[in-house]
Amino acid sequence: MLKIAQLRLAVGQPESRLPELAAQKLHIKPEQLLQWQIVHKSVDARQKSDVHFVYALAVQLPPKLERSLLNNPRRRNLVQPMPAAEAEDWPAANQAHFANRPVVVGAGPAGLFAALWLARAGACPLLLERGAQVEQRAAQVQAFWQGGPLLPHSNVQFGEGGAGAFSDGKLTTNTKDRRNRLVLQILAAAGAPPEILYLAKPHIGTDILRQVVANIRREIIALGGQVRFGCQLVGLRRANGRLTAVEVEEAGNRQLIPTENLILAIGHSARDTFAWLAAEGLAMQPKPFAVGVRAEHRQADLNRVQYGDFAAALDEFGQPALPPADYKLAVHLPGGRTVYSFCMCPGGQVVAAASEAGGVVTNGMSLHARAGQNCNAALLVNVGPADFGGYEAAPLAGVEFQRQIEQAAFQLAGADYQAPCQTVADFLAGQASSGFGRVRPSYLPGVRPADLAGCLPPFVAAALREGLPQLAARLPLLAEPDGLLTAPETRSSSPVRLLRNPADGQSINLPGLYPCGEGAGYAGGIMSAAVDGIKQAENVLKQADRR
Repeated sequence: MLKIAQLRLAVGQPESRLPELAAQKLHIKPEQLLQWQIVHKSVDARQKSDVHFVYALAVQLPPKLERSLLNNPRRRNLVQPMPAAEAEDWPAANQAHFANRPVVVGAGPAGLFAALWLARAGACPLLLERGAQVEQRAAQVQAFWQGGPLLPHSNVQFGEGGAGAFSDGKLTTNTKDRRNRLVLQILAAAGAPPEILYLAKPHIGTDILRQVVANIRREIIALGGQVRFGCQLVGLRRANGRLTAVEVEEAGNRQLIPTENLILAIGHSARDTFAWLAAEGLAMQPKPFAVGVRAEHRQADLNRVQYGDFAAALDEFGQPALPPADYKLAVHLPGGRTVYSFCMCPGGQVVAAASEAGGVVTNGMSLHARAGQNCNAALLVNVGPADFGGYEAAPLAGVEFQRQIEQAAFQLAGADYQAPCQTVADFLAGQASSGFGRVRPSYLPGVRPADLAGCLPPFVAAALREGLPQLAARLPLLAEPDGLLTAPETRSSSPVRLLRNPADGQSINLPGLYPCGEGAGYAGGIMSAAVDGIKQAENVLKQADRR
């Protein structure tokens, strides 16, 4: 097999033309191309007058022709040997032997993939999740968005699938880990669109992701694992300095479960769990994170900015000739702060993501089609321990910093889980908004016009006012006066890190406990969290082999 890259396909042309383009580039007859497969696809929109797709293909030619192309100096720059597919590095079935089954707490990406990995190794893990299974959870969240009660243990943050189940379902990551490909393969096998295996910017969308999550749960159970919902970790037991059991609460009843191996994948919003773990002396420290707002604009306007005249290839709701446009921007301010976009959701909505009574939290979400009228992205300002007491401060000082912002937003918007919202023009002018223009807010259960200075820390508001015009110099849409800023975005990452030994992944002061994923401070998104779950499952299996 050979790899041929940099194949250009015009907007609107079918992918069935790719073999013809590959044959032209190689100066061979189309019938000599025996097989072909897309291995990479991206959009090149750098020149607004020439927006097009760029592909790489794996192609099979007659062996003699392949050798000829590779040995021809004039053709050598056109093709290269297709790297051999990496072996699927699954754990060996029935390799694990434990006196008591390992326990995984949290059914977000980290916990799900940890439990799946252990199940495939024959470890029959017990997966505990305080929230509901994803089907029931989706109904509960929808009810809250329509004005119903906030359920403290089953909401956008808690429940099967984790916070990622109500997101854009992005599968991008800056990490270069051999397990990334495995995660994509597992997701595709569980029902994710197969193109996630080759898109430059793969995403699933919250609607399909929920189905994928349920299928992974079913595989865990089929392999001998057990999953318990509405079951919260409330205590640990130890002997001779090691973990011996976990205490859980389910339907008001408490139970001790013996185990020597606990993968703790509780997510970045498990504040009550962080609190009692800190009280028990588990090693942890505050870590940097970011806070800010959700910026919302019309998707059609962003398409015109990013695609120029080619935006006509999309209708009002972003049909498939081109994917709905996105953006990713950052600016470093002279005072040392950074203002940057995060978790951009094309064709999505701003969602209510509170998990505590009396607080407002926003996030962004898209369905797979990304067909909503608006786009949104977090605009964040970096926050560090120096902003809330320094590294010598209490480990949960960052949690309290987040909570104060969320409670202030709750009061500012009327104390009914509506969110405070301000136009970009009013925010930059430092005056409260009284209404909205062309961009209509998508946040449910609703927004109230306000001055966001009433809930954002002064340094955050100042950094956003300084950074927005600089970001708009690169993407003018961000200066659109009718653009909306909905506050606050506080849960971009965990405010705490549970310290672990780099060599074996265990807590530095409680062997047998494996801090894992985004909540523990070791991941930042679906992909990196899933990879960290696999890593910690591997560490558990290694420890079992040594005993």
